[in-house]
Amino acid sequence: MIGSMTRQKIAITLPEEQVAAARQAVAEGRAASVSAYISQALARRSAEEEMAEIIAEIYAQAGEPTEEDRAWARRVLGIEP
Repeated sequence: MIGSMTRQKIAITLPEEQVAAARQAVAEGRAASVSAYISQALARRSAEEEMAEIIAEIYAQAGEPTEEDRAWARRVLGIEP
């Protein structure tokens, strides 16, 4: 949980567009602060990397899904090919 983690202040350099996006998120109430916005982005990145590792482990054990498997998943999820 991010809320209970010890905090450390750092200085980073970001492209202007990313800073503007973070500030806009704060202005729109989607983040409590620029720091919170960046913290959420880093947490999301960590979760994505962890999920990629889990998927790689599944593929290593069971093999990659076939095209038939993918077609079934698209049908079940209602996603057009």
